[in-house]
Amino acid sequence: MINAKQRLIDEQTSPLQRIMWIYNDNEPEKRTFENNICAFHIGKGYFLSVAHNLRLQAGFYKSIDEAIYKKELFPILDGSQTRFLDQHYFLDDYRQKRYLNSVDPAALQNIVNILKQKRFDTRWVTLAQKNICKPHLVFQFRDKSFYNDTSLTPAFAAEKMLYDNDARKHTFLVEVELVDAFYSADIALYRIVNTPQEVINKIPAAEIDVRFLDEDVEKLYCLQSSPSGPTGRLLNEAHIEGMLDHFGIFHDDVGGNYVFDGYRYLIKGYFRFGSSGAPYLFYDAAKERYVVNAVQSEASGIQLSIKNDREGNFQYINAIASPLYIIKNELEKYLSA
Repeated sequence: MINAKQRLIDEQTSPLQRIMWIYNDNEPEKRTFENNICAFHIGKGYFLSVAHNLRLQAGFYKSIDEAIYKKELFPILDGSQTRFLDQHYFLDDYRQKRYLNSVDPAALQNIVNILKQKRFDTRWVTLAQKNICKPHLVFQFRDKSFYNDTSLTPAFAAEKMLYDNDARKHTFLVEVELVDAFYSADIALYRIVNTPQEVINKIPAAEIDVRFLDEDVEKLYCLQSSPSGPTGRLLNEAHIEGMLDHFGIFHDDVGGNYVFDGYRYLIKGYFRFGSSGAPYLFYDAAKERYVVNAVQSEASGIQLSIKNDREGNFQYINAIASPLYIIKNELEKYLSA
C-alpha cells in the first residue's frame, strides 16, 4: 500500500492539481493568477472541485475588454466614476483592452466600492463566462517536460509554459471550462478544453466510488496541498466521525443566496486552509487501489476555541465533506457520454 500512497502524492502520478483563474493568459507580461482551488482528475479530462468559490466576488477586475466595459459598465457610471476608472485603467488600443494600473490600497478600495455600488458582477463564475479571466489547471514538474514526455511540448503554446522561480518548477497551463456547478452539494465539475487529446490522456486520474459510507469504513485519506504551500501534496489520515443531513446558507449578493443541502460526512483529521476541493479516498482492496469518495467542502463549526474568538483561529477539529453519492446520477451521465 505504501507504493499506492506514494503514487497519490508524486507529481508524475497524482490526480490532484490546482485550478486558478488567470487574467491575460496569453500575455505573459500582464498575466496574473487568482482564486486558487484544489481539483482532481476523474478521467476523460473531467476534474472535480468545490462550487462555493465560484460565487465569491473578486471585488474588481485586473483587465477587461473594451467592448464589455463600454456595453456593461460605462452606461451605469456617473461622470466622476468614469473619470476615476479611466485614471486607473489604461486602454491598449491595439488589444482593445483595459488594464489596471498599479494603484494604492485606498484607490483600489474605491474601485471596489464603485463596482459594488453599481452591482457590477465580479463573481468568478461570471468573470469566466465573460472571458475576463479564464480558469486553468496549473501543472508543475521538476522536469522541464509535461509528465516527462518531450513529445508533448509542441502541444503547448509558448505562453502556456513558464518557470516558477519560487517553486523551482516548470509550469504548464491547461484551460478548463465549468461543465456544471452543483451548488447545494458544493461540488463543481470542470472539463479540459482547447487541448490535444494526447495531453489529456497523459494526466493521471483517480477512480470514483459513489457509495455513501458508514463510520465503520476502515480509513479515509485526504489528498491536499502540503502545509508549506500549494506546490506540494500531502496525504493524511482522516476518519468519518459522523454524518449530517446538512443545511447552510451561502451568501451571494448578486445572484441571490443559496443553500448547502443534503448528506455530508463529518470528518475528523487535518486539513489546511486552501484545501477546499481536495479528495477523500479509501483503499479498495478488491481493486487494489485508492478510490475517491468525497470532496473537502467546509470547515466545521465544531472547533477548539481560543478565548472564544474565531478570528485567526485555525485550530479546527472537524471538516465537512460532500460525498460523491449526492451527485452520482449526474456524474454517471457525464462520464458515460
